[in-house]
Amino acid sequence: MRRGKGIELKSRGEIEAMRAAGLVVARTLAAVTAQAKAGASTGELDELAEQTIRDAGAVPSFKGYHGFPASICASLNEKVVHGIPSRDEVLAEGDLLSVDCGAILDGWHGDSAVTLAIGEVGEDDRALSAATEASMWAGIEQVRAGNKLTDISHAVETAARAAAKADGREYGIIAEYGGHGIGTQMHMEPFLPNLGKPGRGPKLRVGMAIAVEPMLTLGTAETEELDDEWTVVTADRSRAAHWEHTVAITDDGPWVLTAPEN
Repeated sequence: MRRGKGIELKSRGEIEAMRAAGLVVARTLAAVTAQAKAGASTGELDELAEQTIRDAGAVPSFKGYHGFPASICASLNEKVVHGIPSRDEVLAEGDLLSVDCGAILDGWHGDSAVTLAIGEVGEDDRALSAATEASMWAGIEQVRAGNKLTDISHAVETAARAAAKADGREYGIIAEYGGHGIGTQMHMEPFLPNLGKPGRGPKLRVGMAIAVEPMLTLGTAETEELDDEWTVVTADRSRAAHWEHTVAITDDGPWVLTAPEN
């Protein structure tokens, strides 16, 4: 492992170690997805996530991170990110739930998020989640050696705006929160905006690992933080979606380290 302009560069072996952590995250999110149904609480999902992570010999990245009290972020409906799970928060038919999960295995971090429809959700919600996921994948396509950091940002924004046009909707693109470098720590340089002009920022190099994580809303891009000093909500209380993968730059292109096996 070495540093390139303050950015951590990993060897192939270290990236493979990150893949092992990423697989723990993928399996945890799969377990949570299977249990995320009407009548379940976000607190129960958090307990399941922590047990799944620890059973794999890993440690939850989030629990205790700057005082965060849980192993996942569970962000329901108008909550954008950093929602605190609770036994009192029970899922209902038609809810939209974003689950963000991180795990540390042998000192390496994996970080990923999905947005889940609880039962039958409205067409607007389905389109929002699909647009957010598509913008994530568009960004991931640009996680390649030789590109600049904001080539990823621009791809995310372009895909989000294209989806909005195709869907006949306006999607808010959250600017205050975005992706980040990841490796021996969960949040590292560089910060990755989810919109902006291409061709700016550090040059992407083999060995870098970046979490690509767009957040879109059905209304405003403005956010507020609740009194718990964690939960971020849309200022107009419109619904939000959040998708994320940890991606490494290799000689062969992007390697999505938190993708499920196969």
